[in-house]
Amino acid sequence: MRAVICSSFDGIGALELGELADPVPGPGEVLVDVHAAAVSFMDTLIVAGRYQLKPALPFVPGSDAAGTVLAVGEGVQRVCVGDRVACSHWYGGMAERMVTPEWGVTKLPDGVDFEIGSTVRYAYGTAHYALSRAQLRPGETVFVSGAAGGVGMAAVNLASQLGATVIAGTSSAAKGDAAREQGAAHTIDYSCEPVRSRLLELTEGRGVDVYFDNVGGVLFGTVSRVMAWGGRILPIGFTGGDIPSLAMNLPLMKNYSVVGCYWGAWTERQPQESHLADKQLFAAVAQGTLRPQVSVVLPLSSFADALRRLERREVMGRIVLSAKQRPGALA
Repeated sequence: MRAVICSSFDGIGALELGELADPVPGPGEVLVDVHAAAVSFMDTLIVAGRYQLKPALPFVPGSDAAGTVLAVGEGVQRVCVGDRVACSHWYGGMAERMVTPEWGVTKLPDGVDFEIGSTVRYAYGTAHYALSRAQLRPGETVFVSGAAGGVGMAAVNLASQLGATVIAGTSSAAKGDAAREQGAAHTIDYSCEPVRSRLLELTEGRGVDVYFDNVGGVLFGTVSRVMAWGGRILPIGFTGGDIPSLAMNLPLMKNYSVVGCYWGAWTERQPQESHLADKQLFAAVAQGTLRPQVSVVLPLSSFADALRRLERREVMGRIVLSAKQRPGALA
């Protein structure tokens, strides 16, 4: 099979497109014929050795994919050969075949194609799990940083559907417009607007009930000082580059919480709850209630271009690699 191969933790430039033997599913595993693989910022970290998980070398990067079940290992009961599925694991997706644990596989509803299907589990799953952990209530205010990225857009989309007032933090006006299309009531362009004063203005001085933080860095320090009484901070990712620290007098004085929400570990530890959430999310996508955004579909051979677009913050929504699309196809 064709696959993107990571042989060292030296980043995107060290990746190669090569040939590997087709993987074989073991007990509790599923072999998927990959049609589409969604690229995430996590992938850029893993291939550079900067993620909390370091796979044994060599490995195939790619956390999200969708395709058709080719074979199942002993004990697998939830899917059968021929089923259309979405699958997520920490790696393995950027290839023509992917093996994933059964807990990482979800059937695709009719009407949800492979490109869209590959974008749902990780992004919408993360947002859904985090907002559930925050016990978000209708009428509360949610500030989403990195709101034009895959997970950020999913959070905007879900939080607005849950009746929250969403403030989208982005790095450009165009990204703010994209967040509004997903349901954001307000936007803050933190490349040129004062975040603290704008958040206080938009919340009439109350502060933010829920902070869905994809960025970290300096922005975290700013928003941590404008949380509402009883608020909740959700640390999701650190695309800003720095993992921030929190002055603990701030949650003390405002009685707010920092709520961990590591979706990937939760899906493995509590697969039944995860499968129920997947079913609800994919049903909403099929009905058009949730609207995952694919910015572009590229052939698998364009993996480096896709990853670099993410690093340069050029992607709004998700970027998808097609394992069936050959080089030279228009994108």
